[in-house]
Amino acid sequence: MVLQIDQFMCREDNFGVLIHDPKSGETALIDAPEERPILAAIERTGWKPTMILTTHHHQDHVEANLALKERFGLKIFGPKDSKIPGIDVELSEGSKFEFAGQPAEIIETPGHTADHICYYLPKSHVAFVADTLFAMGCGRLLEKPASVMFQSLKKLVALPAATTLYCGHEYTLANARFALTIDPTNSALKERAAKVEKLRADGKPTLPTTLAEELATNPFIRWHDPAIRKNLGMENATDAEVFAEIRKRKDNF
Repeated sequence: MVLQIDQFMCREDNFGVLIHDPKSGETALIDAPEERPILAAIERTGWKPTMILTTHHHQDHVEANLALKERFGLKIFGPKDSKIPGIDVELSEGSKFEFAGQPAEIIETPGHTADHICYYLPKSHVAFVADTLFAMGCGRLLEKPASVMFQSLKKLVALPAATTLYCGHEYTLANARFALTIDPTNSALKERAAKVEKLRADGKPTLPTTLAEELATNPFIRWHDPAIRKNLGMENATDAEVFAEIRKRKDNF
């Protein structure tokens, strides 16, 4: 079974994502940032959503929950013990959950928020990581410290390198410019940054990405790299300390 995936812009820089099983007709919306563009995507694709898979409680990810629930009668899934509007099914790591007949793994990734979860579909080699991991970046630490986000990112880094990653925002250009200050001698990063500049100049999205590409170019998950450690003057620091320093520098970039 091959899932069909449609990514589209919402708000100023959010991504909406519809995933659709052509055989069963089952369709899920990953988060609900804004009603109007979501309805436009549903009209364009013809995919009527049966569920919303919510990643965390921030308003720019749940704003359209109640309106879409009323319109389509869909179910809203989301993290346990969270403030998700209209939630029907609470999920935590280890929850048994399926989409279109294939297992969906719930990965708890606190850091950006205390309640953040990611959805991983191993048979389709795809993960929806929202605001935990970005292209060449990671989420701002708003509700948990760097040590917690570090452990969350380690879970995502452990996924197969070929996994396709759908992120919550179009932050790639700013992330690339920052990444070059942390890892300036990385040729793969330089090449990718140039491609991102061109894509954004042409008004094109930079996502989705793959874990393999992030492992090669994203400083937030390259805490082990000797060149990065030397550039930071942290050759003897722990991986968690290197990550925390990179996140701190991004906050002040």
